[in-house]
Parts: sequence; C-alpha cells; structure tokens
Amino acid sequence: MSELRPETRVVHPPQPPVEHSRPITMPIYQTSGFVFDDPAVMADAMGRPDGPFVYGRYSNPTVRALESAVSGLEGGVAAFATGSGMGAINTVLFGLLKPGDHVIAQKSLYGGTAATLNDLTARFGVTVTYVDEADPGAVREAARPETRMLYLETISNPMTLVADLPGMCAAARELGLVSVVDNTFASPVLCRPIEHGADIVVHSTTKYLSGHTDVVGGLAVFRDHELHEKVWHHSTVLGASADPFPAWLTLRGMQTLALRMERHCSNARLLATRLAEHPAVTAVHWPGLPSHPSYEVAGKLLPDFGGVFSFDLAGGRAAGERFMKSVRLALLAPSLGGVETLTLHPATTSHRSLDAEALARFGIGEGTVRIAVGIEHPEDLWADIEQALAD
Repeated sequence: MSELRPETRVVHPPQPPVEHSRPITMPIYQTSGFVFDDPAVMADAMGRPDGPFVYGRYSNPTVRALESAVSGLEGGVAAFATGSGMGAINTVLFGLLKPGDHVIAQKSLYGGTAATLNDLTARFGVTVTYVDEADPGAVREAARPETRMLYLETISNPMTLVADLPGMCAAARELGLVSVVDNTFASPVLCRPIEHGADIVVHSTTKYLSGHTDVVGGLAVFRDHELHEKVWHHSTVLGASADPFPAWLTLRGMQTLALRMERHCSNARLLATRLAEHPAVTAVHWPGLPSHPSYEVAGKLLPDFGGVFSFDLAGGRAAGERFMKSVRLALLAPSLGGVETLTLHPATTSHRSLDAEALARFGIGEGTVRIAVGIEHPEDLWADIEQALAD
C-alpha cells in the first residue's frame, strides 16, 4: 500500500490477517489480556513491541491497527498510541531526556507542551532554549554538548506559525539531535514531517485524525525501529497506553480525514480573508494570508493551510469576551479538529499556565481569539462571526 496516496490509505487501514476472509472494518478487541500456551512465547512477547499480543498496556490488535495506519500515513516504520495527545508528548520527552539535558524548542508552542518543558526544568534541570521556528541557524547557535532534542510544531498552536521542517530537521541531524514534530494541526494529509527529516512525529488523535469530538487519544510515529523500541519500553512503564474503543473510533473517523481537511481549509480561507478586512480586527494569524510571517514557508511546505487560525480584536480582552459570549453557531469549547466550529481565548484556556512574558513571547495577546473551523456551510459561519463582532 506504500504507493497509494493518503486520501486512499485512510479509507483502507491495515488489519491483522484472518484466515480465508476478513471483516470490512477493524473489530474492537475489548480485552485486557491474551492467553498463551507456551510461557517462553509469553515472556518473549512482553519484551518487544512487534511481538504477540500479551497485555493491554503493551498493545492490542485494535490499537496496533491504528498505530500501523497512522505510521503508514506518516511514512514511519512504527508507532505507539496513548490515552491522550499529552500522553504521547510526555512519553517521548520523558523517555528520551534525562536530568541536565538541553532542549531546543520553537518559540510558539502549545501551552501543554510548554508546561511540560517548564516542569522538566523545575524538577530535573532540563534546560530549554527557544528559537524561531524557521531559523536553522538559530538551532546551530543554541546547540550545546548536552543538547539532545529539537522540538517543533508543523503549524503552531495558536498563532499558526509554520516551521521550516527541512531546514530545522537538517540542522538537528547535523548536530546529532533527535527531532520531534507535533503534526496535529496539519495532519498527514497536509504534511508528513518524516519526509522532511523528522525522527518522531506526535499527534493528538483527539483532533483531526478522529475528527468527531468523541475521542481523547495520542500517538507517536518513529522514523526508525531502534528509537521506537527505546521509547516503547518507557511507554509500557509509564502506562499512558491507548484503550481499544477510542482507537477503533479513531480508525473509523480517519476514513473521512481527507474530505474533512479539504472543507476545514476552504472554510478557514473564507473566514480568515474576510476577518482580515474587518474594522474590529487588528490582525489575523493564518498562514494562507500573504500578511502572515510564515506565508512563504507554508507555501513551500503545505498544499493547504489548515483549519485553525487566530485573530486579534482591537478591544483587547473585553472585546474577546464579548465575541465569545455572542457567537451562536460557533461553540465556546476546548479542542479542535471536529466537524463543528469551536472558539476559545488562548490566554485563559490552552495557554493559561504561561505568565505574561511567555504569552508575549508566543505572540498571544489579551484580545487573541482562536477559531477551530468546522465543516458547516461557510456563509452560515460568517454570518455568526459577523453578528458577534457587531455586538
């Protein structure tokens, strides 16, 4: 199936073989463990990620089908699924970093990731240097003997800055660093970071991959088997493993991923373009706009620019609160990537753990509002936004 395009691969995820025939959709293996006849086979299964199924914390046929499907989409060799996106991120970070290590990360990050990096600094002395997401030279300048990792987001949350993945990952490889890319906002339909040099790709499968606001999950995809096995062993001890039913829901949702992403992106284009001309808005942060700082990088890296954007209101926090109280079709709720449009205030929600200095470094203002655009009719969404801005 490696020659198939992503739009086809999402419809036909791999399944474990069944003699003579197979089910059209992947079954849910709702069991905590598996029975063995041979103790040696069982012992071997508990020591490697590709062995027979033994216990739900290690893997499960439904979960492995999801891991294989996303790994194939991303161009990786293996993956492991977790109970949340932060489960995947923390498993990778805690599995690869030790006290005294140094991480280079891009300036604009998801608040949960920034909070984890701050926690690693406070508890274990892991230091972090923040650099521009499109400046490979800054990676080389920031590197130290104790530097171990470069951490990036394909499209950053919430300011939608696009990382120069080829340049940044090449710099990491020159320096012997592990490059980790959060590809949640782009999905494998818009970008496959391993093709641009990344070593590990992480996802919150809660978002676009599942696509229906009914799943919490995460996943990490690996370029090579050695790195996957190293972090997998840590994952079995950490216990952030995925449950088979959410994994099954994610597999089901992924089959419409390509269609949904096309609508998310086209709706975002219409809304972002109109908001950029609205007198109540001082800036719109969507990489498909020529005014966006990542416009050129995004045009080279992405076929389209995603379904999430932020905008700044002239009236600051008061205007943002009025807007979010006034929208009727768009819902005030966390998360993104579902079929419905969601809005939130990053400074007090997704990035609430950051102080004023960190918020300023990330470019998040008091009047910044994030819109995760759904698949509704775009004119209905615009009518809702327009009336909310008029209140």
